[in-house]
Amino acid sequence: MAGSSLAAALIPTGLNIAIVEAVPFASNDQPSFDERTVALTYSSRRIFEGIGVWSAIAPDATPIREIHVSDRGHFGMTRLHHRLMGVDALGYVVPHRSIGAVLHEFLSGADNVSVICPATATNAEVSDDAIEISLQSESQIKNVTAGLMVVADGGRSSISIELGIKSDAKKYPQVALVTTIKTSREHHGMAYERFTQDGPIALLPLREKEYAVVWTLRPTLADINQELEQREFLLALQDAFGERAGDLEQCGSRNIYPLSLNTIDKLVQHRVVVAGNAAHTVHPVAGQGFNLSLRDIASLAETIATANDKSQDIGALSVLQPYATQRKRETRAVTRFTDGLISTFANEMPGLTLARNAALTGVQLLPPLKRFLLKRTMGLNRPSSRLAMGLPLNSARD
Repeated sequence: MAGSSLAAALIPTGLNIAIVEAVPFASNDQPSFDERTVALTYSSRRIFEGIGVWSAIAPDATPIREIHVSDRGHFGMTRLHHRLMGVDALGYVVPHRSIGAVLHEFLSGADNVSVICPATATNAEVSDDAIEISLQSESQIKNVTAGLMVVADGGRSSISIELGIKSDAKKYPQVALVTTIKTSREHHGMAYERFTQDGPIALLPLREKEYAVVWTLRPTLADINQELEQREFLLALQDAFGERAGDLEQCGSRNIYPLSLNTIDKLVQHRVVVAGNAAHTVHPVAGQGFNLSLRDIASLAETIATANDKSQDIGALSVLQPYATQRKRETRAVTRFTDGLISTFANEMPGLTLARNAALTGVQLLPPLKRFLLKRTMGLNRPSSRLAMGLPLNSARD
């Protein structure tokens, strides 16, 4: 989704864009069309507005109007409401398949975008003037030449390894069990983040009485919960989460995903940029992953568009380096924030438990602290591009 979002953003530049995708869009294995959901921040809505696709995504987007944060077994709690920020929603829960379908249709109507699928980039040779990429498609090898290659092939990027880009990985001792549930009570746009000894449980509002669930657990416990009969699973989740969302009545399929913190040493090289999950993966707590990737895309699109307007070489390291400097700064802040949350709430030392619950209570009692926290999690603290402000790239040249 990150690579397609970049291609969609760059359509107005007139540049010739090729998307290389390994999995056919109609395949059940296509990650942009699976049943997972993503919690988009308000900043991500702005980016999609600037690209021109939000109006098509919006019908499948459930607004998050309030967020309830709590620490299981302790007194700390805070509630964050959209009215505090003067917006109609703090964020939106959208199925992957909806975003993928909208982007696919949007790109299909562009004359300057071609999709090479199924194909995998197996090698890249960089020269002063261009980058030549070898693409494996079934039994054929095809070479394409470009002025810039953007690597956005996810957290296990093979082409990054081929290019000698080193990653710093930290594997979390938990995994994420992802499912959907139906409850006895309408959610009214309420999302929940509940910290437990095993890890956080997030409930994100979907249709009327439905939630998307991300339950962080130790791998062995996640495996047990995945294999339980539906009623037993619902009882286990109800016991861990509590009754704030009502009685849990039904659940969908349960899937398990590994969790890790990954960053790379170089975001840019001559004629190469690494963006999205290929550049960083973070813990899903606070829902920052894809939103951080979209802010990558918004900044990179502006960098490329500005260089193109000035007839500069869009693949030159001197053009790309300011982008890398800016994105490293924000990525570092987000990784410290998410990793710090997990470390803080996983520690049951009495002094730390008291401190974090006092902090949650303090946020609840002090609106300025709530606004500070919301600006950070909504991506509104430092809009770094035109798209992040909801403005299209092409208006920069009007």
